[in-house]
Amino acid sequence: MDYTRNVEALKEGTVIDHIPAGQALTILRLFKLDQLGQRVTVGFNLNSRHMGAKDLIKVENVHFSDTQANELALFAPHATVNVIENFEVSKKLHLESPEVIEDIFSCPNSNCATHNEPVKSYFYVKSSQSGTKMQCKYCEKTFARDMVAVIE
Repeated sequence: MDYTRNVEALKEGTVIDHIPAGQALTILRLFKLDQLGQRVTVGFNLNSRHMGAKDLIKVENVHFSDTQANELALFAPHATVNVIENFEVSKKLHLESPEVIEDIFSCPNSNCATHNEPVKSYFYVKSSQSGTKMQCKYCEKTFARDMVAVIE
C-alpha cells in the first residue's frame, strides 16, 4: 500500500495535531498564528484513524510555550503539540487545562461588569470528567465551556 503525505515536513517550529475538525481556524485566530510572518500550513478534515476527521496546524520557526499549550487545551483537549528541531520532534508538550484564563473569552452574562467596565475577562477553569466549567471572576456565574465564546 502506498502512503502519501498531505503536508510537507517542518525543519523548525511547532506541529499541533489531533485538533477536532473545524477548530483550526479558531486556534489560528486565538494565537494569532496567521500574523507571525512565518509559513503556516493548515489541514482541515484530514483522515484520522482515531478521530475520523481532524485538523492540523504547522507553524515554521515558532515554538509554543507550556502556557500556550494549556490555553489550547480549552479548544482541543486531546491535541498533541510537538516542537520540531532539525526535522525531529525535540519536545512533546502535554496539555492541561489552565486554572485561570484571562482576556480570551467573553462572559455570557449580559449583566456582567466585563461588558461595561474597562476590565479584561477573567475565568477560573475547573475540568472534570463531566466537562469543563468556567467561573467568571466578576459576576461569579459558572458556565459550561461551550457556553463561553471567544472574544472577537
